[in-house]
Amino acid sequence: MTDARPLHLVPTESTASGSPLAGTGAGFPAPAGPGTAPDRLLPVFADEGAAGLQDRLAGWLSDFTSLHEHTELLAQARGLTAALDAVLASGAALLGAPRGLVTTVGRGAGRPVGLGLDRAGIGALETVPAEHGPFAGLLSRPSDTGRLLICDLAEDPGVGTRFREVAATLGLGACYALTLATEQDGPLAAAVWFYDEPACPDERRRHLVERYCEFAAPLLARQLETDRALRATRALRRSLLPDHLPAVPGVRLAVRCHPATLEHSCGSDWYDAIALPDGSLGLTVGSVSVDGPGTGAAAGAAAAMGRVRAALRAYAVLEGEDPVSVLGDLELLLKTTEPARSATAVYACVDPVERRVSLAGAGHCPPVLVTRYGADFVETSLSAPLGMLSCWEAPGVEFTAERGDVLVLCTEGLARRCGPTLHAGQAALRRAAADAPRDVRHDPDLLCAHLLSALVGDGPDEDATDDLVLLAVRFE
Repeated sequence: MTDARPLHLVPTESTASGSPLAGTGAGFPAPAGPGTAPDRLLPVFADEGAAGLQDRLAGWLSDFTSLHEHTELLAQARGLTAALDAVLASGAALLGAPRGLVTTVGRGAGRPVGLGLDRAGIGALETVPAEHGPFAGLLSRPSDTGRLLICDLAEDPGVGTRFREVAATLGLGACYALTLATEQDGPLAAAVWFYDEPACPDERRRHLVERYCEFAAPLLARQLETDRALRATRALRRSLLPDHLPAVPGVRLAVRCHPATLEHSCGSDWYDAIALPDGSLGLTVGSVSVDGPGTGAAAGAAAAMGRVRAALRAYAVLEGEDPVSVLGDLELLLKTTEPARSATAVYACVDPVERRVSLAGAGHCPPVLVTRYGADFVETSLSAPLGMLSCWEAPGVEFTAERGDVLVLCTEGLARRCGPTLHAGQAALRRAAADAPRDVRHDPDLLCAHLLSALVGDGPDEDATDDLVLLAVRFE
């Protein structure tokens, strides 16, 4: 008969002596070592006989193998979400439960991750008050580590009304929850696994999942620490880019910026639009290289990008009508203050009234001018990136646009994501711009969306190594 006791907390350190993993250390029997006679172990199993001893040892071996396989899967997880998915999947396999939910606590708190639950199901569980939900007692007393067992969600008198309603709607019959914690970090997360029918996992299953969570907690702590560092660096990168584009009469602006993941990033891209004192508009996109692999190098490149972009803004205000001088000053600054880095850039000075554009590039993808007749590159002269030569120098380019034309500036990330080579990607960009429908070309925001959809799809590329930036200006 199922034990349908009221919901209760049981300390994780309490382990039944009859469990196959009960014993010393991490729950396994102490191995025979120097000075330990094997026959000293025999009295323990004397009343079991040879068959009982063999079954007990087989159970230990099976449990040890299972724990090893599941902890190995967790160790291979990339990123916090993958680690939480692994915890849920392994706990479900060890407990024999089809569904689960895990949430992090403390500084790494985020949205819950579910197993066998869609967004609506997770959202419904989030509406249950914490004190009466599947984590009752586990989150309210963070100094304690424990487990929560509710064998019958429909009949247990300790289940809150809202939790019972949600359980009935989702078809949940029972749940078993655990806190994941370490001595150094305290509680890190709480996980719960759900059964479709009233159930009470036996002591062996509970002991296995508790040991697994003990092994998983230090790995999860490192994933949470990495995730906090990644989120802090992403916030830094966002803060180093403009939070809005200026409103300048005569032109309309739009931008798209999709940074690569910090783990794979090989540079940090910028964009900017600067309303200059004389009524003209300065436009720029560019990229700063990293100085090594890893998240730390990506964060350093992001900080350097912020410094370079800030300097370019100052030079644009001082001499924005001369793009060659702006990039020349940026070259000098880069060689003086960032000698180990290089950068590519395009800077354009736009006169919105006359629709006159002056621009220069340094080792960067040329802009694309979209007109009623199609789309073509504005060919900047070939030049090395900033910081690569003893002295950077390149002539500027000038042209006059017509009403309705759109100038598109982009970084190499777009071209590299949509073709096997940089040249092929640039050609694909020009074709996509030329094939844009007329109503799309009338709105720079729609044009940016069209180019991204046509070239790289709508979803993010988790393995991309280059940031992706599109900056479009339409002449009214």
